[in-house]
Amino acid sequence: MSTRGKGSDTFKDFLSYFYGNFIVLLLGFIQTPLLTRILSTDEYGRTGMFETAVTVIYIFAILGLDQSYIRYYYEPDIDRGALLRRCLTPAVIIVSILSVIYILFSEPANMFLFGEDGNDVVALVIIYTFISVFERFFFLDVRMQQNGRLYSNINVAEKVLSILTIIAAFYIIGNDFRIGLYALAVPWGITTSFLIIRYFSLKASGRLAETGNSVPSFKELMSYGMPFITVLLMEWALSSCDRIALRSFSSFDELGVYTSAMKIIVLLVTFKNTFIAYWSPVAMERFEKGINEENISFFRQAYEMVVFLCITGAACLILFRKVIVLLLGPSYRAAESVIPFLTLMPIFAMMFEITNQSIKFGKKGKYLNIASLAAIIVNIGGNMLLVPYLGGTGAAVTTGVSYIVYFAIGSYYAEKCIKVGYNYKKTAAYALLIAVYCAEASFINNAVCDTICGILLLAVLCGAERKQLIRISEYVKGFIKKK
Repeated sequence: MSTRGKGSDTFKDFLSYFYGNFIVLLLGFIQTPLLTRILSTDEYGRTGMFETAVTVIYIFAILGLDQSYIRYYYEPDIDRGALLRRCLTPAVIIVSILSVIYILFSEPANMFLFGEDGNDVVALVIIYTFISVFERFFFLDVRMQQNGRLYSNINVAEKVLSILTIIAAFYIIGNDFRIGLYALAVPWGITTSFLIIRYFSLKASGRLAETGNSVPSFKELMSYGMPFITVLLMEWALSSCDRIALRSFSSFDELGVYTSAMKIIVLLVTFKNTFIAYWSPVAMERFEKGINEENISFFRQAYEMVVFLCITGAACLILFRKVIVLLLGPSYRAAESVIPFLTLMPIFAMMFEITNQSIKFGKKGKYLNIASLAAIIVNIGGNMLLVPYLGGTGAAVTTGVSYIVYFAIGSYYAEKCIKVGYNYKKTAAYALLIAVYCAEASFINNAVCDTICGILLLAVLCGAERKQLIRISEYVKGFIKKK
């Protein structure tokens, strides 16, 4: 599929990615309360550890070659089919080896992660890891084709299948953390199978554009991708230290409440993931066309829009969190104080996704490592100090602060790679405002005070970002007319 210039259609094209995930958000209001009302807090806590375990296996299996696939996809005369095979094959071999190692040490690993062992748990971890590898590359191919409609439809199908799996698994096994595991593995298995069949069908019919003749050597792909293993491991540590700290210093009940709060943050995480799915190929295509004033202006405008949407979305989620928590059930009310600082994680990760493209294009992965390492040091120290006394709220505070550190240091180095001139002073002001609101919502937690602070923050944002509001309204009107 040929690529296309974005220009003024950037936000409209993003909507083609987001409309499906908006439906996914709505379905999430069914899925998360369904799980929290089916599972007790301790069982739900065990479910949260599953993704932590699978992710670390996946990171070593993928070897950063997914980033190599993104990096070289738009290069002239590239054979995209050969590129996909060269990136996917070693990942499949390595995940096979890692699965054998996991089987050998599954009993102590599962006892720490889940508090119990079982052959079905081992099988689910291995199957889900294999699915993750294939899903990553074949879904990535959809993203790189910039096929927003298919991307959205697959996400909707996956969420519907997940809800159906939860209901079916509950009637079979009852209140058991394995429900959450099946809800992850079964839908991904079905949608990934569809993507694989679709890919080879298009390839056989000649409708898949991959007419180039060149393909980077395996050594070249590894040279670019390997530094991302360290980056991904550090990001994994950054996103998993909170759960590990709660598992070590607290209980499965507290972990369950924290995991439920994290699931509510999916409102922002989904928006972040949608944006990354759209943005990565677009940004790389822009860089391939050259570093000129037009493209620099494009990145600045995108950043300003994202900052406004992120801070606004976080403020709204904090403001209405009490209503959302009511859906989870009485056992999960403590999530109210956990949610506010957790909102900082996806919004600063999303902002960094704009700025860090300079690092990725410049092949300076060491800067990502420095930013991750600094954030992890803050995260480990914060969790050790706060979790024993504040439980999930302490973990949330640490996670939020860590991501601010991650964004600040990473963006500093990104500007050294390619000077874009993002407005970091305004970002710092907004970061301070949302952090103060998070502190109020977590520790004062008064409905009247929450509402006043939230409305004031939104008023300041909308007043300061009138141009962004006008742009968004124009884009939305154009998108609706186009439909």
